[in-house]
Amino acid sequence: MEILFDQMPNPFTYFVPLFFLLIVAEAYISYREDKELYSLKDSLASTWVGLGAAALNTLTKAYQIGLFFLFYQLFEPMRVEFLGYENLGWAWWVWVLCLIGDDFNFYWHHRFCHTIRIFWAAHLVHHSSEKFNLGTAFRNGWTIFLYKPIYWIWMPILGFNPVMIALCMSFNSIYQFFLHSTLVPRIPVFGQIFNTPWVHQVHHARNIEYLDRNHGGILIIWDRLFGTYMDKDKHLKTEFGVLHPPTKHDPLTLNFHEFNDIWKDVRSVKSWKAKFMYVFGPPGWSHDGSRKTSKMLQQEWLQQQKATPTQKEEQAELVAQ
Repeated sequence: MEILFDQMPNPFTYFVPLFFLLIVAEAYISYREDKELYSLKDSLASTWVGLGAAALNTLTKAYQIGLFFLFYQLFEPMRVEFLGYENLGWAWWVWVLCLIGDDFNFYWHHRFCHTIRIFWAAHLVHHSSEKFNLGTAFRNGWTIFLYKPIYWIWMPILGFNPVMIALCMSFNSIYQFFLHSTLVPRIPVFGQIFNTPWVHQVHHARNIEYLDRNHGGILIIWDRLFGTYMDKDKHLKTEFGVLHPPTKHDPLTLNFHEFNDIWKDVRSVKSWKAKFMYVFGPPGWSHDGSRKTSKMLQQEWLQQQKATPTQKEEQAELVAQ
């Protein structure tokens, strides 16, 4: 285990210069064409959050790999007895399966990050920016590394080498860096299978109709298969960020303010069911109906779209009152 871990290359080392050059290029284009893709305050927040995430990811890498190796070795006798092999090896087709399996895991990990509040608290920082640029890709939650590997446990159990799994996870993260830009147009054929910046804008949008869509990493087919895909409407102005943005933009607030809000909500109710829902229910759930989940907001939005002009005026008057 130690030999394999020590020998494992870090793909990010080779891509950091490219990431830096692309961010500089995007910022230059933004300045030249007055697109306002970047702001100093937002960029500083992304930088500090990204540096903290990179440090924590490095510190927890041994824990992730160790966890994978634990299940990899623990289930080896069962693989030999019931499946007839010790491990899947390093053949090219195993790499392909590993990449597909990794992306499948990422989809469900990412989807649950948007539909379970405690996981949303860890992931929210990635959506906290009202700008959508390549620098946003580095806004990763500091606590997400603690539970993320759980979704990948089945892979070492089946015999995928833990180092291979870790490398595929890195390749997935590298690919996703390139998704965070508004300068890339729709890519017709490629975009039918693979995730692109065009549809990833939908994922980062706070428009009601766009909420909780397009969770895929490399592949967009998971969203098509599981009913979460939505194409970007070129006629609709995309608004980025979260519905209830934090009041401060320091890295500690961005990473932990939602955990603090969860704690306040849990303490505010006596019912154990309500306490459970405030932690594991969907973001926006409340025991008294004072807040709304994304599904509730989208249902209201759909009703408004179906309403006649007179009904819309009446609804607007009720809201104003």
